[in-house]
Amino acid sequence: MSGTTGTTGANHSTTPSSAIRMDGPWTHRDVAANGARFHIAEMGEGPLVLLLHGFPQFWWAWRHQLPALADAGYRAVAMDLRGVGGSDRTPRGYDPANLALDVTGVIRSLGEPDAALVGHDLGGYLAWTAAVMRPKLVRRLAVASMPHPRRWRAAMLGDLRQTAAGAYVWGFQSPWVPERRLVADDGALVGRLLREWSGPRPPEDDTVEVYRQAMCVPSTAHCSIEPYRWMVRSLARLDGFQFNRRMKRPVRVPTLHLHGSLDPVMRTRSAAGSGEYVEAPYRWRLFDGLGHFPHEEDPKAFTGELIDWLEDPEPDR
Repeated sequence: MSGTTGTTGANHSTTPSSAIRMDGPWTHRDVAANGARFHIAEMGEGPLVLLLHGFPQFWWAWRHQLPALADAGYRAVAMDLRGVGGSDRTPRGYDPANLALDVTGVIRSLGEPDAALVGHDLGGYLAWTAAVMRPKLVRRLAVASMPHPRRWRAAMLGDLRQTAAGAYVWGFQSPWVPERRLVADDGALVGRLLREWSGPRPPEDDTVEVYRQAMCVPSTAHCSIEPYRWMVRSLARLDGFQFNRRMKRPVRVPTLHLHGSLDPVMRTRSAAGSGEYVEAPYRWRLFDGLGHFPHEEDPKAFTGELIDWLEDPEPDR
């Protein structure tokens, strides 16, 4: 395996390296941040671009972007979120504010003054949050397949079609049953979700197998679901109202918003309009014919759009 392996973090001993730390041009290592230890894959030198995966994935979702960003002159780092992949599986800390502090803590642990954050799905939700909570550490923001958290909340509560499209999130609220379903039959549900949420370019069988194995690492299913439990249960709680108010503060860094026109779980209508929370250049790009995973369904188009925007000194509105 490339780079270093084991640490003494929570549940690290139960994480098979072969299921998480795949060989490639990148280097694997662990960094400490926000009271936990996080696995990262990195390559290249230059300004930091930190990549945040979504559900039901882990750092490997960015395998196409890592070498392309490194070739373009960036230090590309893909991290496993708390509870996923090779990162610590802690008993608590899965609310978005704390998960965003994980992200900004990793930036600091890498010795960088700031980063361009690139987030997909849940990683996008956390990227929006980090840009609001720690604006000095976020140089630019790129989000795929996820509206601003306030738009997400409004759509899930006020748009019946989005409520139906996000049925999986509501289904996560029951205890233990969702976890068991995710790991049943060696993670068969993970494969079904990846295929159903993609457009006409579904993932290959060997790709699906990687994600199935990663979800079956002990405690991963539970930790993957916990952020969505908070997102729904907090809708009627004080901490949820406080988070929603906090997210009124505008994003003040250039923002690229990417979305697949065929995304079945996050409707285009739900994502569009997030620019109202950005007081900086905001660029919206809709990928025709792609679903929920544009960075994997058409990595060439996605990566080209991302790098062009990163290299643009004056990104347009």
